[in-house]
Amino acid sequence: MRKLGKASLAFFYCDFRDDKKKDCRELLSSLLVQLCDQSDAYRNVISKFYLAHRRGSQHPGDNALQTCFTSILQVSGQAPVFVVIDALDELPNTTGVPSPRDEVLDFVAQLVNLQIPNLHICVTSRPETDIQFILDPLSFRSISLHGESGQIQDIVGYVKSVVNTNPTMRRWKVADKDLVIEVLNKKADGM
Repeated sequence: MRKLGKASLAFFYCDFRDDKKKDCRELLSSLLVQLCDQSDAYRNVISKFYLAHRRGSQHPGDNALQTCFTSILQVSGQAPVFVVIDALDELPNTTGVPSPRDEVLDFVAQLVNLQIPNLHICVTSRPETDIQFILDPLSFRSISLHGESGQIQDIVGYVKSVVNTNPTMRRWKVADKDLVIEVLNKKADGM
């Protein structure tokens, strides 16, 4: 659908190892760039935003980025927009108020509450309490793969494949390989 211009897709993978994938500002910037590349109507909104911030010499605040993103979503006559936020649990949940995770959760809640008819949001995460507390009341449909046998079997298969094909690990004793596979599968916790 995206290739035919019948939908827009923006994807953000949260990654605790990458500073550019750890907070709401980076999420918003990434989503804006991706969407603006897919529609001329979106480009007009971002062009006005760029000019309003002195042709990029003035860095917009997070609220300004959120407003711009919301404006893009509300451009009339646009095709459906699919936003995927993957691995939300990877965002820092520090003691600071608000934490980067809290900011993204708040942003997602704001988007859902806008009830934009052409907006579709998919958030993936481990079932952590703070995330479930915010997302459960918002969700139209929630699917948990955490304890599904297929998910667990896929993890077991992946771990076995890596242990049995890695040149270094292939030389290990069978008992050592089995121990690594068993421990990693227990520690995987559905991920």
